[in-house]
Amino acid sequence: MKQTASEKTSIFKTLGPGFLLAGAAIGVSHLVQATRAGADYGFLLLWVLILACVTKYPFLEFGPRYAAGTGNHLIHGYKKLGKFPYWTFIIITVGSMFIIQAAVTIVTAGLAEKLFGMGWSTFTWSFIIIGVCIVLLLIGKYPALDKSMKAIVSLLGIATLTAVILAFGNGRLENALANEAPEVWNKVGVAFVISFMGWMPIPLDASVWHSIWTKEKAETNKSTTSLKEAFTDFNVGYFAAAIIGLLFFLMGALIMFGSGINFSGNGVEFSGQLIELYGTSLGDWSKPLIGIAAFIAMLSTTLAVTDAFPRVISEVFAEEKPEWKKDQKWKSYKLNVFIIPVLSLLILYFFTASFTVLIDFATALSFLSAPFLAWFNYKLVTGSQMAKKDRPGRNYRIYSLVSFVILILFNLVYLYTMVL
Repeated sequence: MKQTASEKTSIFKTLGPGFLLAGAAIGVSHLVQATRAGADYGFLLLWVLILACVTKYPFLEFGPRYAAGTGNHLIHGYKKLGKFPYWTFIIITVGSMFIIQAAVTIVTAGLAEKLFGMGWSTFTWSFIIIGVCIVLLLIGKYPALDKSMKAIVSLLGIATLTAVILAFGNGRLENALANEAPEVWNKVGVAFVISFMGWMPIPLDASVWHSIWTKEKAETNKSTTSLKEAFTDFNVGYFAAAIIGLLFFLMGALIMFGSGINFSGNGVEFSGQLIELYGTSLGDWSKPLIGIAAFIAMLSTTLAVTDAFPRVISEVFAEEKPEWKKDQKWKSYKLNVFIIPVLSLLILYFFTASFTVLIDFATALSFLSAPFLAWFNYKLVTGSQMAKKDRPGRNYRIYSLVSFVILILFNLVYLYTMVL
C-alpha cells in the first residue's frame, strides 16, 4: 500500500533527523571530552555525563516538537519571540561555528592519517575530508545526508560497543575502581566539568539544527511530520548519542585511568594516545578497531556540522528576506557550505597550537548560553505558537523547569570558580 499520510509512514522512513543529531553529537564531546573524563577521573564524573544528558533532553526535544507542531524551525520561532532571542541565537552561532567546524575537521584529519597512513599532512586530509562532505551534500542533498548518517551511526555503535566489551576483560574494572580519582572541585576540575557538560551529548543550539532537519525531512517526503513521529525519531538519535558517549567514557576509565600517562589536550594527539594504549592493553589487533570507531565518530560529526551551519545561516538570511523562495535558500546554502569550512581551515592554520584553548572557549560558550536557549525553547513550545494539544504536559513542564534551574546553578558555579 502506498504510504502518503504521516500515520501510514513506516518508522524507518520517518527516522532521519535523529540520526543527524546523533552524528553531530558524537564527535569531540565523545571521543575527546568523554574519554578524557574517564581517563583523568575514572568513574568519578559518570554523574556529570548522566546529568548533562538528563537536563538537556527536554530543551533539545523541543526543537523537533516545535517543527512538527508548527511546520517551521526554531529560528522562525525565535524571531517571533522578539529581537533578544533571535539575535542571541545568531551571536552564539557565529561565535562558535568556525571553531566547532575547525575542531571537528582537524581531529578527523588526524585520525584519517593514523588510520590510513598515507603520509599526508593534517591540512591535506582536512581539505580532502571537507571536499568529500561538500560533494556529498551538494550532489546528494538531504537524502544522501540522511542515508549516510544512518549507516555511520549504526556502524559506530557496533564498533564502540565491541571495544568496550573487550575492555572489561583482564581485571580492568577492578583496577579502575581501585585507583583514587584526583580532586575535581578546584578551578581546573570545575573548568573541565563545564567543558564536558557543554558539549555532552551536544550543545543546545543543535535543537535548532534538528528543527531544520525535521522540516527538511517532511518537505523531502512531501508529507507532514506528526508529533509522535518527531518524538520517536528524536529519542532514537538522542539515546544513541548518550549511550555512545557512555561507551567512550567507559573506554577512558577502563583502559586509560591510572595508566600514569599524561594525556594531551590536543584532540589528534589524544586520539593517537587512545589508539596506542589500546594496542598496549589489548594487543595490536585492537588498534584498527578503536581507530575505525574514532574515525567514524569524527567523520559523522564533520559531515553533520558541514551541513548544519550553512543551513542555519541560510535560514537566518531567509528570515530577513521573506520574499526568498526555496531555490534562493538553496543558492545561499551552496555558498555557505564553501565559505564556512574555508574560514574554519584558516583558523586551523593560524591557531593549531591553541587547539585546547579554542575547544575550551567553544564548550564554555555553549554551556554558558545553554540557559538562554533552554528558556527560549521552553517559551516557544508552551506559548501561543504551539497548538495546546502539542504543548508539553504538566509533569514534563515541571521536569523542564527543574532542568533549567540545574543549568543555571552550574553556570553560577562555573562563574564563581573562574572569578576566584
